Amino acid sequence: MPTPTTALPAVPDEWDVIRVPRQLGLAAMSILGTRAGAVVEDPMPGALYFFVPVGTADRWDAENTRAIPDGERVPIPPKRRTSGPGPHWRMCPGDGGWHTDPKALLAAIEDAFGPRIGEGPVGGGTA
Repeated sequence: MPTPTTALPAVPDEWDVIRVPRQLGLAAMSILGTRAGAVVEDPMPGALYFFVPVGTADRWDAENTRAIPDGERVPIPPKRRTSGPGPHWRMCPGDGGWHTDPKALLAAIEDAFGPRIGEGPVGGGTA
C-alpha cells in the first residue's frame, strides 16, 4: 500500500524547491549541519528536496541539481514522518522556518562534489 503524502504546489508563496540527487543531497546536508532548513527525501526518484526562499529558483544554476518549476508537485510527508517507506523528512520543518540559505546550499553542493580533475568550477562543466 502506498504511503500517503500531501502533495503541495512546488512553488507556493512561502518557498521555492531545489531537487538534488540523493547522495549529493546527503553530502550537502552533512556539510550544512544545523544550517539546513527543511529537507524531504523521496526514495522513488532518489532525490532530496531543499526548501529555499521564493525567487531562488529563477536564478538557480548548480550542476546535477534542478529548481522545481512552477506547477510541478513536491511530496510533503505527514508531520514527523522521518523514515520510509515513501517520502519522509530528512530535516523536519522547525520553529525557525523551512528555508535553507541558497548561498550556503550552493557552497555545500560545490563542496560535496569535491575536486574534479580537468574541469573548471562547478556549474561550468557538463554532466
